[in-house]
Amino acid sequence: MSSDQYKTIKNKSEGFFKDKGSKFYAFAFFVNTEDEIQKIREGIRKEYHDARHHVYAYRLGAEMKTFRASDDGEPSNSSGPPVLGKIKSYELTDILIIVVRYFGGTKLGIPGLIKAYGTAAEEAIKNADIIVKTIFKEIEIAFEYPQMNDVMRIIKEHDLKIIEQDMQLSCKIKIGVPKNSFEKVKSQLVQYHKLKLTFDI
Repeated sequence: MSSDQYKTIKNKSEGFFKDKGSKFYAFAFFVNTEDEIQKIREGIRKEYHDARHHVYAYRLGAEMKTFRASDDGEPSNSSGPPVLGKIKSYELTDILIIVVRYFGGTKLGIPGLIKAYGTAAEEAIKNADIIVKTIFKEIEIAFEYPQMNDVMRIIKEHDLKIIEQDMQLSCKIKIGVPKNSFEKVKSQLVQYHKLKLTFDI
């Protein structure tokens, strides 16, 4: 996998683990924002209102710099961090995992909790459809119609993604450029002095 790519999950998946009567239901979600995470957490808490704990962990963004884990009343670092650990070990981002625990009457101890929450989270990951996404930067190109061939040649040469286009006498195309190809594509476009370029840096 190249440095302009990252892994996430395609859609919701589930996992399950049971130990000494306690049941751990894990739910993995593809997410983009913390607002989205909050709504999903509220929904799970409402649906499983009779559960003892609703532990969660998430990581966001292609740079993977935004993350959080919560033990939700379990002993410190016994549940949320193991869930986050599984997210990190599978190198995933834009993912939220919530593990709901129904207490079985017997305490598991810290090692038991770490194993239970981590295993439930891993089961949800294993059951997910893991996909690879590319980090794109956007360039908007404004040009006159006679320059169409020059612009389209560069787009085809680098197999770039056309996000928007408005083709009239004066044309505009917004393209997505893989991060690793950005400088090369940019320098090629700059050579055509009549092109007006707007970069999403």
